[in-house]
Amino acid sequence: MTAERTLPSPGVPPRGHGSSPVSVMPPRGTAVGFRLSAPRRPARPPSPVPLLLADGAAALAGVPALAGARPLPLLVVSLVVFSLLLRRHDGRPPVPGLLEELPAVCGRVAVAWLALGALLAAYRPEQALSPGAVLTGLASQVAAACVLRGAVHARRRAALVRHPRAALVLGPAATAQRVAAAVLRHPRCGVRPVGIVAEQPDGSESLPVLTTAEEVERAVIQNGVRAVLAVHPSVRAEQEPLLRALAESGCAVWEVDAGSPSYAARERLAGFPCRRLDMSPVRRGSAGKRALDILVSGSLLLLVSPVLLAFAVTLRIMDGPGVVFRQERIGKNGEAFTLLKFRTHRPVDEHESATRWSVANENEMRWFCRMLRRTSLDELLQLWNVLRGDMSLVGPRPERPYFVAQFGQAYPGYALRHRMRTGITGLAQIHGLRGDTSIEDRCRFDNAYIDDWSLWQDVCILLRTAATVVRPTGS
Repeated sequence: MTAERTLPSPGVPPRGHGSSPVSVMPPRGTAVGFRLSAPRRPARPPSPVPLLLADGAAALAGVPALAGARPLPLLVVSLVVFSLLLRRHDGRPPVPGLLEELPAVCGRVAVAWLALGALLAAYRPEQALSPGAVLTGLASQVAAACVLRGAVHARRRAALVRHPRAALVLGPAATAQRVAAAVLRHPRCGVRPVGIVAEQPDGSESLPVLTTAEEVERAVIQNGVRAVLAVHPSVRAEQEPLLRALAESGCAVWEVDAGSPSYAARERLAGFPCRRLDMSPVRRGSAGKRALDILVSGSLLLLVSPVLLAFAVTLRIMDGPGVVFRQERIGKNGEAFTLLKFRTHRPVDEHESATRWSVANENEMRWFCRMLRRTSLDELLQLWNVLRGDMSLVGPRPERPYFVAQFGQAYPGYALRHRMRTGITGLAQIHGLRGDTSIEDRCRFDNAYIDDWSLWQDVCILLRTAATVVRPTGS
């Protein structure tokens, strides 16, 4: 991609947040060296054993409905196994409300009983369960599950109230104090703010304001801090090294939306939308993502190699030598790599190639080059970048070093896009954010993709990209 203008960047201009971001630690270098003198193990999540026992005991409550069916022991074991295998593992809060999970409990119990009834009818038709027996067993198990799971949740909630997790709140002092005060008014959250990490005090002395790395370290050790709440949009971008260091010291890091909600939240803290951030440098499922990249990119390269050869020959005949365009881009962790594309435009010089945003005088390009750009077929050579490991099939689009430096200063959160390999397509692209569109919007979609990443999400994005591959867009 070449360009004809520099900053301001395309789309919506940078949005002011009204408050300066915290700057307790430098953004690079020294922050990475922040370590607790006595590293601690991460806080262990609640044990799943009590809920497993509760669900197993609840399944036994439905056994009377199986009276007369044979073999009874095998049916009881099957019912318990079905009930436990259908339990959800979706990262919900450690102490959800019983009413919130009631639909899920009813659903999996119903599936367990229907599966048991279908198996019995298939192998022992003469002993098939009647609809009344299935409904009786289902109701008995649901009632028992509600009672037993409610008891487990009540015990855990009482433990959190007695022994709340100490937390630090990061953000502009006024906003952080407001969130901390709200959390302290709701002890059932199980979180007790003990300090504010901000650039400077705001005149309020509700909680101590920590302004240096030494004060943060001392507060973590003395208070046994186990949670960190980032309450301002720029905090995560500006203080990622600090957040990562606190996460490595055993703290759970949460992003709290203290203003108008900007994302759909499944979890709330004292009424504020929140979500837990994965600060681990190695994401779960990365091996599966890489395997998908190798499988798909390798297969597509073999499949479209005749097409690539035809494109290369046509460009050579129409536009002379140099059919492959090579350009430095920034990838994962800020590392540079050489991106490959078919050459559809010849910049005046290297400076133009590195610093112009969009193609100058695109209408003067040959029709074949315009077709390649508008259908994004000039990007097919990036399958080789994917196979090499420079890129992924799905991820934030890579940008040139010049614009990475500019956008990183202008847009909070832009640098966070480099937590994952860049991609040929991504969540931003399937929402129309290609070419001369808002960098702020792209940044938001890219970070949302990384935060909520799953292998199935990659598959969905690839399918949606394939369905719109002929849309006239640029990149």
